[in-house]
Amino acid sequence: QVQLVESGGGSVQAGGSLRLSCAASGSAGSTQCMGWFRQASGQEREGVATIDSYNTPVYAASVKGRFTISRDNAKNSLSLQMDNLKPDDTAMYYCAAAEDDCMTELRGLGLMTPMHLFHSWGQGTQVTVSS
Repeated sequence: QVQLVESGGGSVQAGGSLRLSCAASGSAGSTQCMGWFRQASGQEREGVATIDSYNTPVYAASVKGRFTISRDNAKNSLSLQMDNLKPDDTAMYYCAAAEDDCMTELRGLGLMTPMHLFHSWGQGTQVTVSS
């Protein structure tokens, strides 16, 4: 099992930027699919971005061009740079790791690996964007 701890959330005005970080420990490995997910109040959790062992990212349409996911396997860390934030980005953001690498067939279609395949989750970090 992988232990994940997020940091970097906070409050920002629309148009601002935040950088989320996720520190992985335990059985974390460089071959696992990792991702960021978010859940707004009263809504279902949704995928934001995933990244495979080859550092190939896939983004949700709502964040493409504004968010950048990256991983540092040497440091067992995952990051999410969020620029041009919008009030709709307000949510609890979660870091997650899958048992295996991201699904290549979905990556080729620009789709993220399904959420149910991610078995390790962090406790979340709150991002609030005001207009």
